[in-house]
Amino acid sequence: MAARGFPYTDLKDFLAALERAGELRRVDVPVDPTLEISEVVTRTVRAGGPALLFERPTRGDMPVAINLFGTEKRMAMALGVENLDEIGARIGELLKPELPQGFSGMMGGLGKVMQLKSMPPKKVKTAPCQQVVYRGDDVDLNRLPGLQIWPGDGGIFHNFGLTHTKHPETGKRNLGLYRLQQHSRNTIGMHWQIHKNSTAHHAVAERLGQRLPVAIAIGADPAVAYSASAPLPADIDEYLFAGFLSGERVEMVDCLTVPLQVPAHAQIVLEGYIEPGERLPEGPFGDHTGFYTPVEPFPVMHIECMTMQRDPVYHSIVTSQPPQEDHGLGKATERIFAPLLRFLIPDIVDYDLPAAGVFHNCAIVSIRKRYPKHAQKVMNAIWGAHMMSLTKLIVIVDEDCDVHDYNEVAFRAFGNVDYGRDLLLTEGPVDHLDHASYQQFWGGKAGVDATRKLPTEGYTRGWPEEMRMSPEVTALVDKRWKEYGL
Repeated sequence: MAARGFPYTDLKDFLAALERAGELRRVDVPVDPTLEISEVVTRTVRAGGPALLFERPTRGDMPVAINLFGTEKRMAMALGVENLDEIGARIGELLKPELPQGFSGMMGGLGKVMQLKSMPPKKVKTAPCQQVVYRGDDVDLNRLPGLQIWPGDGGIFHNFGLTHTKHPETGKRNLGLYRLQQHSRNTIGMHWQIHKNSTAHHAVAERLGQRLPVAIAIGADPAVAYSASAPLPADIDEYLFAGFLSGERVEMVDCLTVPLQVPAHAQIVLEGYIEPGERLPEGPFGDHTGFYTPVEPFPVMHIECMTMQRDPVYHSIVTSQPPQEDHGLGKATERIFAPLLRFLIPDIVDYDLPAAGVFHNCAIVSIRKRYPKHAQKVMNAIWGAHMMSLTKLIVIVDEDCDVHDYNEVAFRAFGNVDYGRDLLLTEGPVDHLDHASYQQFWGGKAGVDATRKLPTEGYTRGWPEEMRMSPEVTALVDKRWKEYGL
């Protein structure tokens, strides 16, 4: 069942839906975007509190919307479902490889194809995001209430800017979510990590000696905002995916000064370019790892045009040691892409990416074990699966273990493992932000086989039987529970 008002026209439409549902709180007193907003948001997230709209930030010309995706409930609302697994089920249906049989099967297959075919973005000539236009010397990023989140941050950052680039040779579009450090009134540092598609686009532009056009949209509708964060394969267009999520084609408009398109209903758009070879120090920044990331040289975007809606709302996010708002985004990715991971690795029954592992440090995976060293086979398959390659710790459990119950997982991992035999150590790529690896970008990884061991794996003692109460006694105690006065 879709959320009321879904799909949302724009960010303001989503905020209105959150307010109707009692999931939004307005803050009508002045609050400083330097540190104060961050502390308020962090306390709110950790209390399981609502989305926030700071109506009177003491810097900038517009309100700040934040913590929109901080719970699974709001994340489900953002994508128009009761449960995030519903979207995964839709993807699972599209991935089914069986050939259609008979007329009804052909029509079902045609329906799937049409469902995808109808989702590409739709170009429009005029757009709300271009109601107000600033060019040249009138461009001033200080109109935006960008945040300084932590005392040691290198300055003001824009943390939910949806960055658009195109491959200079193929024209293939990329939409990504990257932090953006404000260097001046019209320049921004682009934190393009080594594994990101925008980094590849920039590398080609530099090789050709060309400027790379860039457009940044702030305050998009939630389906587009989520799609920018999703770990999609390079050949899947993020706007096609956003259309799939919302069930409607995303309206796009040509930028005024660069050859790119942006969502027509964004709140704010920044247009500009990156000069080949230019870098500036970016950082430090208190990231979702819970640590400051160091200063590194990154490309610089020169902004020539800023457009926005009348009375825009600025969207941002706070990053910190978990739990934080990105838990909602990460959990959505886990559930939405579960069928795709199972399609790539059919051995997997379910998986969980704990928030405490910031979604790429740890994966808990259940399998239906069928042969010796099956767990190790799955570990290696995961390390070869797209962005799952960055996972540092994989814990494999049997299918009867609930991967989302961390107590049960810990019981298996602590008790079912002989660490002299059941621990697989290897090396491979790690996240750009990983501070624990001795070399940047690569480091050690571990796989823990917490499944029941087989005689064919060298375990000859006979795996013990787990204690279970008899069904008859369980039913008797259920029936008499009130009598016990407990």
